[in-house]
Amino acid sequence: MSDAVRPFRIEVPEADLVDLHERLTRTRWPEAETVDDWSQGIPLAYTQELCHYWATSYDWRATEARLNTVPQFVTELDGLDIHFLHLRSPHPGALPLVLTHGWPGSFVEFEKVLGPLTDPVAHGGAAGDAFDVVVPSLPGYGFSGKPTATGWTVGRTASAWAALMARLGYHRYGAQGGDWGAMVTATLGHLDPAHLAGIHLNMPLAAPGSFDVSDLTDSEVAALESFAAHRNWGTGYSKEQSTRPQTVGYGLVDSPVGQAAWIVEKFWAWADCDGHPEHVFSRDELLDNVMLYWLPAAAASSARLYWESFVRPGFDEVSVPTGCSVFPKEIMRMSRRWAATRFTDIRYWNELDRGGHFAAFEQPATFVDEVRAFFRLVR
Repeated sequence: MSDAVRPFRIEVPEADLVDLHERLTRTRWPEAETVDDWSQGIPLAYTQELCHYWATSYDWRATEARLNTVPQFVTELDGLDIHFLHLRSPHPGALPLVLTHGWPGSFVEFEKVLGPLTDPVAHGGAAGDAFDVVVPSLPGYGFSGKPTATGWTVGRTASAWAALMARLGYHRYGAQGGDWGAMVTATLGHLDPAHLAGIHLNMPLAAPGSFDVSDLTDSEVAALESFAAHRNWGTGYSKEQSTRPQTVGYGLVDSPVGQAAWIVEKFWAWADCDGHPEHVFSRDELLDNVMLYWLPAAAASSARLYWESFVRPGFDEVSVPTGCSVFPKEIMRMSRRWAATRFTDIRYWNELDRGGHFAAFEQPATFVDEVRAFFRLVR
């Protein structure tokens, strides 16, 4: 195992882009849905429109060039190459901060917040809020390596992140995440409290059996109703990925339309988008994220995190200082008293009036404000 930190550039072979275009133009389409909404899944007409744009107008080379302006690296952690962004702040005393994405996201979720977090003065903020930012891609996601054996659980990933921060020379740091990133970040808080200034979560989760469901507040009633709706209508993807990631991978790795539909439907369902993902995200933003699954053929490898950890995620107690920002369209919304059954030192709690599951991607300015507000308390 090598401790080397190697520079990385995205350099997709032209043949891969030609292959993508050919696959898009050869798509065999299903018939249209029999409803006039998204209740049977992403509608045919919109999927065809999006994928026509992908084939004829989307410019991956422009995206590649833009992403390559951000310092990127690869290093081997616990036997697996991990890809990460690493931006050092120009301001002395910046707090190191590791940001972790989830599924179906990627490091591009954080692209719009990198500048404000690392150089707040250049974005109307104060130097005292500066961070050195590290954004790893989860194992099996994006340009990180794909595990070839079982065992890459949330816990193992969190241990790898602790090793990464130590390797970069950071002996005191903060961590932030949502979705799987929240699970990794919370577990990091449990595993590495000696080095963590605090953790910030935009999807805090606690063991369901720990909830006090007596004297429910109106927001807790709404949260439970949302849980039930999600469980009944929104968890088919997770059932498949947590039980048969290999099976679902064949179709998604082979069909760009299948991969895009599998992902973009979640941006409709989980974002605060008023019924359509393009109310919040541009087509290029949606496709930039899809490309980080399509190009590395990561459908099966990313889904395996569900097989490893979804049914046994672990809800260990976390005692490090914790901040939580709960967005109104989040798929699972904790109340503070429920979260406190796991996070014993909540220093910051805010329930926002706008935004959804992809907080940094949807509401970058609000996300930055929330991260700054919490970490001011623990720097």
